[in-house]
Amino acid sequence: MLDVSSRVDAMPAILLAEARHAERVFATLTLAFAADPPTRWLFPESEQFVLHFPTFARALGGVALARQTAVATGDHSAVALWLAPDAASDEEALVRLVEEDVAPQKRAVMAAVVEQMVRRHPREPHWYLPLIGVEPARQGKGLGAALMQVALARCDAAGLPAYLESTNPRNRPLYERHGFGAVGEIRVGDCPPIVPMLRRARS
Repeated sequence: MLDVSSRVDAMPAILLAEARHAERVFATLTLAFAADPPTRWLFPESEQFVLHFPTFARALGGVALARQTAVATGDHSAVALWLAPDAASDEEALVRLVEEDVAPQKRAVMAAVVEQMVRRHPREPHWYLPLIGVEPARQGKGLGAALMQVALARCDAAGLPAYLESTNPRNRPLYERHGFGAVGEIRVGDCPPIVPMLRRARS
C-alpha cells in the first residue's frame, strides 16, 4: 500500500485520491487533456469535449478511485489514476461511449485504436497508468514528477513493471526520465499516434 506521507523534493504531499473527490479528480483531468492530440481528435468541439471526456476518463481509469490506487496532490490539481495488476478499464463503458458519443466517421478508427491498446498491454502482471494530469496553471512545477516517483516506488517495492500510453509528445521526456521506454506505436487512420511505454522494476 502507498505510503501516504511520502514527499518528493519539497513538493506537496502525494495522497491517495478518494472516491468522494471524484468530481474534482475528473475536472483536473479534463483541464489537463484539453490540448491532448488523440483526445481532441476524438472530441474536436469544445462543448463535445467538456461533455464527454469525463465519461471517457471514468471508463478508462475510474476503477482506481474505487480501489484506492489513484494518487493526487492535496488540492487535486495533479492526479494520476493507476490500475493494479488485477484491475481493468471498463471496456463496456468505452464501447458504449464510442457507439453513442463519437462521430460516426471516427468510430471504426477509435475501435481499432482501443483494440490495439488492449492487445499491446504486457501479459505479465503490471501496474497500468491510463491517465495522469496536472491543471495547466500548475504545470511545470514538478507535480507530475512527484506523482510518478511515489507510485513507481510502489511498483519497485513489488518488483512489478509499469505501463502507459503516451498520447502527447510533450510528455514523453517526463516518462523517459522515470525509466519508461517506447515499445511500439499505435497509428490508425487519422488518429494522432499513441506510444506504448514500459518501465521495468528497479531494485
